[in-house]
Parts: sequence; C-alpha cells; structure tokens
Amino acid sequence: MDAASWDERYRGAELVWTAGPNRFVEEELAGLPVGRAVDLGAGEGRNALWLAERGWEVDAVDFSAVALDKAGRLAAERGVGLLRTVCADLTGWSAPEAPYDLALIAYLHLPWPQMAQVLRRAASAVRPGGTLLLVGHDAANLEHGHGGPQDPRVLYTAEQIAELWRPYADVLRAEAVTRPVTDADGSHAAVVVLVRAVRK
Repeated sequence: MDAASWDERYRGAELVWTAGPNRFVEEELAGLPVGRAVDLGAGEGRNALWLAERGWEVDAVDFSAVALDKAGRLAAERGVGLLRTVCADLTGWSAPEAPYDLALIAYLHLPWPQMAQVLRRAASAVRPGGTLLLVGHDAANLEHGHGGPQDPRVLYTAEQIAELWRPYADVLRAEAVTRPVTDADGSHAAVVVLVRAVRK
C-alpha cells in the first residue's frame, strides 16, 4: 500500500490500532534509560507516545500525514511534549546527524530489498550502546498464524533481521514468538518476529 492508501485507511476510523503500546515493545523497552528515540513506521503513534510519556524524546516517522496528525492530536490531548512527527517515506528517510539511543521498527512490512535498506539506516542512526528493536509478522504467520500481511514478499524471519544487523550490532534476542489475537471469529495466535540488538 502507498501513502495515499494508508491515508485513506487512517481516515476511516478513529484509531486503526489501539491507543496503548505493542505488548512486546512495552516488555522489551520498559527498563531502558530514557534518551532520544526514532519510531520508524510510527503510524498513529501508539508506541512513540508511550515512549514520550516515559520521558523519551521521540521522532515518529511515517509516510501517512493522516496517521501523524492523529499522533499529534493524541500527544496534545495527553500533554506529551516530547513527540515530533516526521512525514517521510522510509525508503528515502535519512537520520539526523545526532545519533539516537533507540530505533524502533514495529510492524513495518516492505519488500525485502527496501526493508533491508531501512534496517541498515536504522542501525546507522543509533549510537554505540544504543538499542535496536524490531517487531513484525513472521513469514510463518502465513500458514501458522492469524492476520497480518498475506503477501510473502513483505514478510521476514528473525534470522533475516539478525543477520542484517550483526555487522552493526550484537544481537541479544532473535526469535519467533506468538501473540494472542481476538476478533469476531474468536481467539487466534499471530506468529511474530522479535529481534533486539545493541549497537556496536
């Protein structure tokens, strides 16, 4: 989907996703000391807002202006002043000169050549000792999970992500985990990639 398609999707509902952070983002990052963070593919800002509420200075980057407008409104409603929205296509995004302490990529799904480019830029944007975290739908989710993209070209495995980040970072965790999903059809499980690394 392109930016216009996502804009249309975000216009169609108050919030496409929930207001709270992703459970894996919360579990993995709750204990980190605060600093500067970038949320790549931030959407409506659920994870970026959660970080900012904890004292992080966050750049929320997405190519949907509609989603970022929602993030900005939510930040204003919650009195969050540490969130900055950046409307940019991640395939052309470049990090500012000052390095980040954290780069977060949650449920960003692009064809692998573009995804690899974003992952390298994310790693390069983080200072030594900083954290890289990716959460997304695993390639196995197509056959063994529920929801998520149905195009295998935009899915990946934990090992693919870890292999790409190893030249830049020490990989602390790279695995497929399950996430409960409840919808109109009942209860299911999604297969999720979780990769956490520390920049060398």
